[in-house]
Amino acid sequence: MPTNKKELRSHYKNLRKEITLDDLEEKSLAIANNLIQLPVWDKTYYHVFLPIEEQKEVNTEYVLHLLSGKDKETVVSKSDFETRGMTHFLLTDNTKIKKNEYNIPEPVNGLSVPSETIEVVFVPLLAFDVSGNRVGYGKGFYDKFLSECKPETIKIGLSFFEAENEIKDVFESDVKLDYCVTPEKVYNFQ
Repeated sequence: MPTNKKELRSHYKNLRKEITLDDLEEKSLAIANNLIQLPVWDKTYYHVFLPIEEQKEVNTEYVLHLLSGKDKETVVSKSDFETRGMTHFLLTDNTKIKKNEYNIPEPVNGLSVPSETIEVVFVPLLAFDVSGNRVGYGKGFYDKFLSECKPETIKIGLSFFEAENEIKDVFESDVKLDYCVTPEKVYNFQ
């Protein structure tokens, strides 16, 4: 079994490729339904990633509906590949979304929201372990962003797959998750 980030990244990218679009929708809806159980709905600012369809990421449209139904402020980001930084914008009815060169849907403009304001972050990932460590695409965008948030910001991974026992090559700069939600269950790492 793969245990380091590089092997896990490759393994889970391949597993994702096998997911049918019907499966992807069904699993994404199951994840959103499981999110309702979390004790995180008393906050105001929620950061959501917009999925890269080509990478078969979790469809967060269901999470967006959940947030809208609960009247929360939803925040989405734009990535800067030179600085590996992210800028955050309030998602409103007027927000224009456009795919960047990596097929990441991003806001074109909008009301800027500082990282410190964000209280809950839904984190994309390829794999995670039972201790709350995650494997992303390896560019470090989310580790950098999460380290700019307040320490009490709640970090929730969304995954189609269950936890690995251990990710071997974890760095000190890697930011752990507080929860991870799959179609089957909710993991609590607090």
